[in-house]
Amino acid sequence: MLRKAAALLITCAGIAMWTACGTTSSHYVYATIPQANQILAYREDPNSGVLTALPGSPFAAGSAAQALVLHPSNKFLYVANSGSTDNNISLFTIASGGALTEVTPRTATGGTAPTLLTMDAAGGFLYVGNAGSNSISVFSIDSSSGALSPVSGSPFPIGISAISMKLSPSGNFLYVGGGAGSPGLIEIFTVNAGVLAAVGSVSTDGTSPYGLVIDPTGTFLYAANQGSNSIAEFSIGSDGSLAPLSGSPIGGSLTAPIALLIDPSGEFLYVANDTSSGTLAAYTIDSGGGLTVLTKSPFRTGANPNFLVTDPSGKYLLVGTQGSSAEIQVFGLSQSDGTLSSLASYSTGNTPTSIVVMQ
Repeated sequence: MLRKAAALLITCAGIAMWTACGTTSSHYVYATIPQANQILAYREDPNSGVLTALPGSPFAAGSAAQALVLHPSNKFLYVANSGSTDNNISLFTIASGGALTEVTPRTATGGTAPTLLTMDAAGGFLYVGNAGSNSISVFSIDSSSGALSPVSGSPFPIGISAISMKLSPSGNFLYVGGGAGSPGLIEIFTVNAGVLAAVGSVSTDGTSPYGLVIDPTGTFLYAANQGSNSIAEFSIGSDGSLAPLSGSPIGGSLTAPIALLIDPSGEFLYVANDTSSGTLAAYTIDSGGGLTVLTKSPFRTGANPNFLVTDPSGKYLLVGTQGSSAEIQVFGLSQSDGTLSSLASYSTGNTPTSIVVMQ
């Protein structure tokens, strides 16, 4: 499964050398495989980016396990099971070595086809996008057990079928993208102790905004218009409102952009182009939120890259591809200039749909 381990292990030749060449703290990587109702689990070597399957992986999940989110305590993993026989959320406890144990019973969302998950930075509330019932379910989280309890009024109706969802860093605003195959909209909600209140919507001036991302300061929001090959750029007001930046949306070397990622420094934005000749476009972000293409962009990936994540150090970028060779690819990320270097690829057997990485 590992294609390029020899080159990667030059830095740290073995377990005995980890202390000498860098941190010994492991990261753990989890990926959903809906076709197999499974979660793949790996240890990531923080000094090389190498992934090693954990004992017991893959772990059984619910029907069509679609999305993942980690609790900030690193004790709990939540999984959205979007299959028609489930429509619920699984809770897994995480052992010190990364192994998963499911806690039963699962929690019904009150909606259908839960495909999106997000959580506030404090780990107090879980938000679930129900694509089949045009609603958002919200649960409070018990900090000791991880158990979920629906907040008053949940699920909250929305006017679109959710295809993307992003919570502001402050946790005060929730943005939901919709309009697959039609004019794209972002619905805006205020959040008070998990309770949602709709305050309006804005057009993305494109179609199918499958990717949403907010910079670490909560100042700018970007939307990937997969159907119109563009990125919409917005500034975020103190009341959560969105105002298009001058020149938005931008196009250029974008073909079916479907996922967005901003690195932990907030300096670089990466775009997954969902094509058979897959690429990642890369941009610098200026102080006004404007995007400038990196000189070496785009970077080649496997076919049909669909989602992106960085590890906690910001040294590695992981890409999930959904082409004929379903894979997780690991790239080195230069923190000085944003350049990506391909390190390794791991076959996932069936198509992955979500990845999370924990310390």
